Amino acid sequence: MEITVLNKMKTDTLILSGISRSFGGLKAVDDVSVEFPPGRITGLIGPNGAGKTTLFNIISGFIKPDKGEIWWQGEKLLKYPPWTIAMKGIGRLFQDVRVFKKITAIENVLLGKSNPGECPVNLLFNHKNVIAQYREDIEKAREWLAFVGLKEKENVLAENLSYGQQKLLAIARLLMADSKVLLLDEPTAGINPSLIKDLILMIKKIAESGRTVIFIEHNMNIVLEIAHWVYFLNEGRIVAFGRPEDVLGNQEVRLTYLGL
Repeated sequence: MEITVLNKMKTDTLILSGISRSFGGLKAVDDVSVEFPPGRITGLIGPNGAGKTTLFNIISGFIKPDKGEIWWQGEKLLKYPPWTIAMKGIGRLFQDVRVFKKITAIENVLLGKSNPGECPVNLLFNHKNVIAQYREDIEKAREWLAFVGLKEKENVLAENLSYGQQKLLAIARLLMADSKVLLLDEPTAGINPSLIKDLILMIKKIAESGRTVIFIEHNMNIVLEIAHWVYFLNEGRIVAFGRPEDVLGNQEVRLTYLGL
Protein backbone atom coordinates (compact mmCIF):
# COMPACT_ATOMS: atom_id res chain seq x y z
CA MET A 1 0.00 0.00 0.00
CA GLU A 2 1.79 3.10 -1.27
CA ILE A 3 1.45 6.19 0.90
CA THR A 4 1.45 9.42 -1.09
CA VAL A 5 3.21 12.63 -0.04
CA LEU A 6 -0.15 14.40 -0.07
CA ASN A 7 -1.62 11.88 2.36
CA LYS A 8 1.25 12.48 4.76
CA MET A 9 0.01 16.02 5.23
CA LYS A 10 -3.47 15.01 6.38
CA THR A 11 -3.78 16.78 9.70
CA ASP A 12 -5.34 14.07 11.84
CA THR A 13 -4.49 10.90 9.93
CA LEU A 14 -1.75 8.76 11.47
CA ILE A 15 0.47 7.45 8.66
CA LEU A 16 2.92 4.54 8.86
CA SER A 17 5.18 4.22 5.82
CA GLY A 18 7.48 1.22 5.21
CA ILE A 19 7.93 0.35 8.90
CA SER A 20 10.28 -2.59 9.57
CA ARG A 21 11.89 -3.86 12.76
CA SER A 22 13.98 -6.96 13.44
CA PHE A 23 15.17 -8.51 16.68
CA GLY A 24 18.25 -10.57 15.87
CA GLY A 25 17.21 -12.82 13.01
CA LEU A 26 13.49 -12.36 13.65
CA LYS A 27 11.63 -9.82 11.54
CA ALA A 28 8.91 -8.66 13.90
CA VAL A 29 7.50 -5.98 11.56
CA ASP A 30 8.13 -6.22 7.83
CA ASP A 31 7.51 -3.21 5.56
CA VAL A 32 4.18 -2.13 7.05
CA SER A 33 2.45 0.87 5.44
CA VAL A 34 -0.98 1.82 6.79
CA GLU A 35 -3.20 4.83 7.41
CA PHE A 36 -5.37 5.39 10.47
CA PRO A 37 -7.89 8.19 9.78
CA PRO A 38 -9.87 10.00 12.48
CA GLY A 39 -13.27 8.66 13.43
CA ARG A 40 -12.37 5.10 12.46
CA ILE A 41 -12.02 2.07 14.75
CA THR A 42 -9.26 -0.12 13.32
CA GLY A 43 -8.52 -3.61 14.56
CA LEU A 44 -5.10 -5.30 14.41
CA ILE A 45 -5.47 -9.06 14.51
CA GLY A 46 -3.20 -12.03 13.98
CA PRO A 47 -1.53 -14.92 15.82
CA ASN A 48 0.79 -14.39 18.77
CA GLY A 49 4.12 -13.01 17.56
CA ALA A 50 2.59 -11.46 14.44
CA GLY A 51 4.01 -8.01 15.27
CA LYS A 52 0.95 -6.25 16.63
CA THR A 53 2.40 -5.13 19.96
CA THR A 54 5.74 -4.29 18.33
CA LEU A 55 3.84 -1.97 16.00
CA PHE A 56 2.20 -0.28 19.02
CA ASN A 57 5.63 0.07 20.65
CA ILE A 58 6.97 1.75 17.52
CA ILE A 59 4.03 4.16 17.21
CA SER A 60 4.28 5.18 20.87
CA GLY A 61 8.05 5.63 20.70
CA PHE A 62 9.24 2.81 22.94
CA ILE A 63 10.99 1.09 20.02
CA LYS A 64 12.63 2.69 16.98
CA PRO A 65 12.14 0.93 13.64
CA ASP A 66 15.06 -0.19 11.50
CA LYS A 67 13.50 1.73 8.64
CA GLY A 68 10.34 3.57 7.73
CA GLU A 69 8.62 6.68 8.98
CA ILE A 70 5.52 7.73 10.90
CA TRP A 71 3.67 10.95 10.08
CA TRP A 72 1.26 12.70 12.41
CA GLN A 73 -0.23 16.16 11.95
CA GLY A 74 2.19 16.98 9.17
CA GLU A 75 5.45 16.05 10.92
CA LYS A 76 7.66 13.02 11.43
CA LEU A 77 6.89 11.35 14.73
CA LEU A 78 9.87 9.02 15.19
CA LYS A 79 12.27 11.77 16.24
CA TYR A 80 10.40 12.19 19.52
CA PRO A 81 10.64 10.21 22.79
CA PRO A 82 7.54 8.43 24.17
CA TRP A 83 6.49 11.23 26.54
CA THR A 84 6.54 13.80 23.74
CA ILE A 85 4.55 11.51 21.47
CA ALA A 86 1.97 11.15 24.25
CA MET A 87 1.81 14.95 24.67
CA LYS A 88 1.22 15.25 20.92
CA GLY A 89 -1.98 13.24 21.28
CA ILE A 90 -1.00 9.58 20.84
CA GLY A 91 -2.34 7.81 23.94
CA ARG A 92 -1.91 4.17 24.83
CA LEU A 93 -3.76 1.67 26.98
CA PHE A 94 -1.22 -1.03 27.90
CA GLN A 95 -2.14 -4.67 28.25
CA ASP A 96 -0.75 -4.55 31.78
CA VAL A 97 -2.90 -1.70 33.09
CA ARG A 98 -0.81 1.22 34.32
CA VAL A 99 -2.65 3.27 36.92
CA PHE A 100 -1.31 4.85 40.10
CA LYS A 101 -2.78 2.48 42.65
CA LYS A 102 -2.15 4.50 45.82
CA ILE A 103 -4.12 7.55 44.74
CA THR A 104 -7.81 8.01 44.01
CA ALA A 105 -9.56 7.54 40.70
CA ILE A 106 -10.07 11.26 40.16
CA GLU A 107 -6.42 11.99 41.02
CA ASN A 108 -5.39 9.43 38.39
CA VAL A 109 -7.51 11.20 35.78
CA LEU A 110 -6.17 14.62 36.74
CA LEU A 111 -2.64 13.37 36.02
CA GLY A 112 -3.65 13.25 32.37
CA LYS A 113 -3.81 17.05 32.29
CA SER A 114 -0.73 19.27 32.43
CA ASN A 115 -1.24 21.72 35.28
CA PRO A 116 -0.03 25.30 34.80
CA GLY A 117 0.03 25.61 38.57
CA GLU A 118 3.14 23.45 38.62
CA CYS A 119 5.07 26.53 37.53
CA PRO A 120 6.05 28.65 40.62
CA VAL A 121 5.66 31.86 38.60
CA ASN A 122 2.05 30.99 37.86
CA LEU A 123 1.38 30.22 41.50
CA LEU A 124 2.91 33.53 42.60
CA PHE A 125 1.41 35.93 40.06
CA ASN A 126 -1.57 34.13 38.56
CA HIS A 127 -2.90 32.18 41.53
CA LYS A 128 -6.53 33.14 40.82
CA ASN A 129 -6.27 31.82 37.28
CA VAL A 130 -4.52 28.70 38.52
CA ILE A 131 -7.31 28.02 41.05
CA ALA A 132 -9.95 28.59 38.38
CA GLN A 133 -8.14 26.24 36.01
CA TYR A 134 -7.86 23.59 38.74
CA ARG A 135 -11.60 23.77 39.39
CA GLU A 136 -12.24 23.44 35.68
CA ASP A 137 -9.94 20.42 35.52
CA ILE A 138 -11.77 18.79 38.44
CA GLU A 139 -15.07 19.14 36.63
CA LYS A 140 -13.61 17.80 33.40
CA ALA A 141 -12.09 14.83 35.27
CA ARG A 142 -15.50 14.09 36.77
CA GLU A 143 -17.08 14.20 33.32
CA TRP A 144 -14.58 11.64 32.00
CA LEU A 145 -15.09 9.41 35.03
CA ALA A 146 -18.82 9.52 34.36
CA PHE A 147 -18.20 8.79 30.68
CA VAL A 148 -16.36 5.55 31.51
CA GLY A 149 -18.89 4.57 34.18
CA LEU A 150 -16.82 5.38 37.25
CA LYS A 151 -18.73 8.42 38.49
CA GLU A 152 -19.32 6.90 41.91
CA LYS A 153 -15.69 5.80 42.27
CA GLU A 154 -13.90 9.16 42.13
CA ASN A 155 -12.63 8.99 45.73
CA VAL A 156 -11.81 5.27 45.68
CA LEU A 157 -8.14 4.30 45.61
CA ALA A 158 -7.25 2.84 42.22
CA GLU A 159 -5.94 -0.33 43.89
CA ASN A 160 -9.44 -1.01 45.20
CA LEU A 161 -10.97 -0.97 41.73
CA SER A 162 -11.42 -4.19 39.79
CA TYR A 163 -9.04 -4.95 36.93
CA GLY A 164 -11.69 -3.96 34.42
CA GLN A 165 -12.42 -0.72 36.25
CA GLN A 166 -8.72 0.09 36.26
CA LYS A 167 -8.75 -0.25 32.46
CA LEU A 168 -11.67 2.15 32.28
CA LEU A 169 -9.78 4.53 34.57
CA ALA A 170 -6.73 4.40 32.32
CA ILE A 171 -8.92 5.27 29.31
CA ALA A 172 -10.44 8.20 31.22
CA ARG A 173 -6.92 9.50 31.86
CA LEU A 174 -6.12 9.29 28.13
CA LEU A 175 -9.26 11.26 27.36
CA MET A 176 -8.38 13.84 30.01
CA ALA A 177 -5.04 14.23 28.22
CA ASP A 178 -7.04 14.99 25.05
CA SER A 179 -5.50 12.06 23.16
CA LYS A 180 -6.55 12.18 19.52
CA VAL A 181 -5.28 8.65 18.78
CA LEU A 182 -5.95 5.83 21.25
CA LEU A 183 -3.89 2.65 21.03
CA LEU A 184 -5.82 0.01 22.95
CA ASP A 185 -3.94 -3.23 23.61
CA GLU A 186 -6.54 -5.96 24.21
CA PRO A 187 -9.04 -3.62 25.90
CA THR A 188 -11.57 -6.36 26.72
CA ALA A 189 -9.09 -8.93 28.09
CA GLY A 190 -9.67 -9.75 31.76
CA ILE A 191 -12.80 -7.61 31.97
CA ASN A 192 -15.95 -8.95 33.58
CA PRO A 193 -18.48 -9.77 30.82
CA SER A 194 -20.93 -7.36 32.45
CA LEU A 195 -18.53 -4.50 31.69
CA ILE A 196 -17.68 -5.46 28.12
CA LYS A 197 -20.97 -4.18 26.67
CA ASP A 198 -20.38 -0.78 28.29
CA LEU A 199 -16.76 -0.75 27.10
CA ILE A 200 -17.82 -1.47 23.51
CA LEU A 201 -20.35 1.37 23.60
CA MET A 202 -17.71 3.68 25.06
CA ILE A 203 -15.17 2.87 22.32
CA LYS A 204 -17.79 3.57 19.66
CA LYS A 205 -18.57 6.95 21.26
CA ILE A 206 -14.85 7.82 21.36
CA ALA A 207 -14.58 7.23 17.61
CA GLU A 208 -17.79 9.15 16.96
CA SER A 209 -16.19 12.16 18.68
CA GLY A 210 -13.61 12.23 15.88
CA ARG A 211 -10.78 10.41 17.64
CA THR A 212 -8.82 7.58 16.06
CA VAL A 213 -9.08 4.19 17.79
CA ILE A 214 -6.62 1.39 17.00
CA PHE A 215 -6.99 -1.81 18.99
CA ILE A 216 -5.41 -5.23 19.30
CA GLU A 217 -7.95 -7.93 20.03
CA HIS A 218 -8.13 -11.73 20.06
CA ASN A 219 -11.88 -11.96 20.56
CA MET A 220 -13.23 -12.02 17.02
CA ASN A 221 -16.78 -11.30 18.17
CA ILE A 222 -15.54 -7.99 19.56
CA VAL A 223 -13.69 -7.26 16.31
CA LEU A 224 -16.81 -7.92 14.26
CA GLU A 225 -18.91 -5.73 16.53
CA ILE A 226 -16.80 -2.57 16.76
CA ALA A 227 -14.14 -2.46 14.01
CA HIS A 228 -14.73 -0.41 10.87
CA TRP A 229 -11.54 -1.74 9.32
CA VAL A 230 -9.16 -4.61 10.11
CA TYR A 231 -5.53 -5.44 9.33
CA PHE A 232 -4.48 -9.08 9.66
CA LEU A 233 -0.78 -9.49 10.43
CA ASN A 234 1.25 -12.67 10.18
CA GLU A 235 5.03 -12.88 10.68
CA GLY A 236 5.27 -9.11 10.68
CA ARG A 237 3.47 -8.51 7.39
CA ILE A 238 -0.04 -7.37 6.53
CA VAL A 239 -1.53 -10.28 4.60
CA ALA A 240 -5.16 -9.13 4.55
CA PHE A 241 -7.08 -5.94 5.22
CA GLY A 242 -10.60 -4.61 4.79
CA ARG A 243 -13.94 -4.76 6.54
CA PRO A 244 -13.89 -7.23 9.44
CA GLU A 245 -16.40 -9.61 7.89
CA ASP A 246 -14.35 -9.75 4.69
CA VAL A 247 -10.99 -10.26 6.43
CA LEU A 248 -12.34 -12.95 8.73
CA GLY A 249 -13.81 -14.67 5.68
CA ASN A 250 -10.40 -14.72 3.98
CA GLN A 251 -9.16 -18.29 3.48
CA GLU A 252 -5.58 -17.58 4.62
CA VAL A 253 -6.81 -15.77 7.73
CA ARG A 254 -9.16 -18.61 8.61
CA LEU A 255 -6.39 -21.19 8.15
CA THR A 256 -3.63 -19.25 9.93
CA TYR A 257 -5.59 -17.65 12.73
CA LEU A 258 -8.77 -19.59 13.22
CA GLY A 259 -7.52 -23.04 12.20
CA LEU A 260 -10.51 -23.58 9.92
